[in-house]
Amino acid sequence: MIERNRYRSVIDVMVLLHRTDGRVLLLRRAGNVYASGLLAPPGGHLEHGETVTDGALREVSEEVGVRIAPADLEFCHLIHHRNPDGEARLGVVFTAQRWSGEPRNREPGKCSALLWANPAQPPADCVPYTAAVLAQFTSGALLSTHGWATTTGGTA
Repeated sequence: MIERNRYRSVIDVMVLLHRTDGRVLLLRRAGNVYASGLLAPPGGHLEHGETVTDGALREVSEEVGVRIAPADLEFCHLIHHRNPDGEARLGVVFTAQRWSGEPRNREPGKCSALLWANPAQPPADCVPYTAAVLAQFTSGALLSTHGWATTTGGTA
């Protein structure tokens, strides 16, 4: 049997808290983190042994202190991203229109502010990965690529 190199990727989970006025919550990253100073939705890396839904629920609770019932978490997008260093990642994006608690900054060492933004006109200082996700979210697309030299079915 021929051994083949299996593709492995970091899995990101993100949650777009979506208010009735259409705005979504973004966090200004701060400190010694990737893309410090830029805006991104609550989210992070999937941990070993976690499902994507468990990871998304954990991240949104850790970062902004809200609780989402699993039934209120809706899949909305999958993005295959390559960052400027060439590292590939898969981003699983969820949306929630119902949650309990008021979003607040629970990680002041990693976040300096919370901002409700129009996803169709995101702020210019979004992480490029976030801007790509928001563009796809507003278009209703379920799958995209970002940061690859050539793409099929997505954006470069």
